[in-house]
Amino acid sequence: MSENTQSPRKPRVAVVFGGRSSEHAISVVTAGAVLRAIDRTKYDVLPIGITTDGRWALTADAPERMAIAERSLPNVADLAESEHGGVVLSVDPANREVVYTEPGSVPKALGEVDVVFPMLHGPYGEDGTLQGLLELSGVPYVGAGVLASAVGQDKEYMKRVFTSFGLPVGPYEVIRPREWEQNAAAARKKIVEFAAEHGWPLFVKPARGGSSMGITKVDDLSGLDEAIEEARRHDPKILVESLLRGREIECGVLEFEDGPRASVPAEIPPVTDHDFYDFEAKYIDSASGIVPAPIGDEATAEIQRLAVAAYEAVSCEGLVRADFFLTEDGEFVINEINTMPGFTPISMYPRMWQESGVSYPELVDRLIQAALTRSTGLR
Repeated sequence: MSENTQSPRKPRVAVVFGGRSSEHAISVVTAGAVLRAIDRTKYDVLPIGITTDGRWALTADAPERMAIAERSLPNVADLAESEHGGVVLSVDPANREVVYTEPGSVPKALGEVDVVFPMLHGPYGEDGTLQGLLELSGVPYVGAGVLASAVGQDKEYMKRVFTSFGLPVGPYEVIRPREWEQNAAAARKKIVEFAAEHGWPLFVKPARGGSSMGITKVDDLSGLDEAIEEARRHDPKILVESLLRGREIECGVLEFEDGPRASVPAEIPPVTDHDFYDFEAKYIDSASGIVPAPIGDEATAEIQRLAVAAYEAVSCEGLVRADFFLTEDGEFVINEINTMPGFTPISMYPRMWQESGVSYPELVDRLIQAALTRSTGLR
């Protein structure tokens, strides 16, 4: 007598990357590193790339093609298996089947997805939009939920939440789209008055961006309009911050079974070939951080406390990288959090956890397992 002893299938992880934001290429690089690290004996993997125009494409499982090569940035269009085919995820919570459609062809079922690992950075992915879609679909996913993702993406409201929880933030000013479009002179005057109070230089940045894209350090009034236009090229809402003199210190937070824990911190040393730690320094010229940060046990304990407090204040899940300034008077000021920090080979988040005893593959596995045990919906 024969008996069906078929073993249960492995959980299927959809790694979603690329996207419509200006951080498209960094998302591809990050996803490549994650694809290399996922234990294929433990999980089935489905790579899904989102093109810059928003098409969900079935892509090659080819991490070696997803790295920065000779200062050239990768993109989903080069990885897509078809120029026109699209991947569709059902919004019916009872159906997690992923379907692939090609014009003129019968739709093809690709099987069910058990968890999504969203490696998207910036708007249209890290900001709660993808998270909302996954909530509607009933598919668990790695990382922060809708609210935390949205707050973590918008630097203005992030700072407002931090302030309400008693976390120290630096001086900032916000210029909303309508302010600039209806009365640019008044908006500019608002920034000049901010500079008169807090001093030059200023940092002008997109309010809802990341990867240091669109940020300009402005030393005086002559460079202000150009900096505003550069920031608005990425986001019509901009944030202006004063220069905080001190050391740049980062700390990772990771969800464990007993709650969030903080990693050892890292220090971003001053970069000599760049005006600040900008996109080129981070991803092209590979500026390296110091892990662990040489700040002493007392300061390390304090930044770890503040990092977990920031994670909790925004109601994050899974992971966060919290960025601080250690000022000249020895106080920490939180600059921002990143709810989906970079996972490139040189990224600080995995490096901090490596130094804390959690290897890169273990880090990826822990995030997937945490998502698999977490339900969608209110929790």
